[in-house]
Amino acid sequence: MSAEPLIALTDLQAGYDRPVVGPVCLHVAPGEVVALWGPNGCGKTTLLNAVGGSARVFSGTLVRRPGLRVAHQHQNPLPLHNVPLSGRELLGLTRADPGSLPDSARPLLSRRLSELSGGQLQFLQVWASLASPAALVLLDEPTNNVDPGGVALLEAALQGREATRGFVIVSHDRRFVESVATRVVELPRP
Repeated sequence: MSAEPLIALTDLQAGYDRPVVGPVCLHVAPGEVVALWGPNGCGKTTLLNAVGGSARVFSGTLVRRPGLRVAHQHQNPLPLHNVPLSGRELLGLTRADPGSLPDSARPLLSRRLSELSGGQLQFLQVWASLASPAALVLLDEPTNNVDPGGVALLEAALQGREATRGFVIVSHDRRFVESVATRVVELPRP
């Protein structure tokens, strides 16, 4: 395992119109699953968005390993119900291997996204990030609306992760976090 982190945040303050999180110091090494924990409003999602490039960094530093590929599953699933894509095409957008999908979820590959339940669509969007070739995967509330069987599949995927990849997860599901995280970073109340 390489000692060089995938990302390193030093005294990072981030937000949108103004800072809403920080200062935060954090690094994520290959093989780690880092869970961000804290109350609603403490900036967990904003911190993920800063790492993913959609929130503004006001101060501090955010260093990414050169050439780092990032996959980002957002808390609110993309509104894809009216998009004429199949599950297989959705996975193709992130270059995720459809063959990596567990057998029990493979019927979702041929179905149109408009035919899926909210939980099935959430599962496929999370899986598209997990199975992408990205070295850093950001997951924001990945278990929302996913049934227990799907959550178990996500847990197994994270527990069997490649040692060359890193993950940052935001979740209020304590049991899920305890089953997959190698480290928990608690963000303070705002």
